[in-house]
Amino acid sequence: MAKYMKQMQHIVSLYRLAGEPWPAASKAIGEWAIKQRLWELPESAALARCAEDISRAMREEYMTDPKGRRVRVKHPATVKVPGGQMVLWDDMRTASPEHMRISFQQRRQQIVGDCRQLKVDVDSYNDQNSENPPIQMVFDFTMDLAELEAAA
Repeated sequence: MAKYMKQMQHIVSLYRLAGEPWPAASKAIGEWAIKQRLWELPESAALARCAEDISRAMREEYMTDPKGRRVRVKHPATVKVPGGQMVLWDDMRTASPEHMRISFQQRRQQIVGDCRQLKVDVDSYNDQNSENPPIQMVFDFTMDLAELEAAA
């Protein structure tokens, strides 16, 4: 997958070198790449694409719980299987507590990872732009969550 990501990044570089409009929407870059025959969906990728679309659809399925909260219905959990790992999806209305515990812990770790990357990005930006006041980031979300819950 890393090789594919490098190929996609190279397409963006070629797009810019071609003098195409920048900044650009990823859809515009994609249209250009297809017209230039730099990208096509290989047959072998059809299954992966279908699975990705199904995952996206499951991730976007919501319901209203008995207390009126909008909650995600389907939850993924990465589990170990012989020879590697697999992402299993389950419906929170019927999933085992173990599946939901794993899923919630993994989602929390994703959020922590996003926050860490944001901190690295902000720190780097501030270091490179020391002539300006530094951009401050607060990573304690207690007040944000309280405000969102109060507004719901």
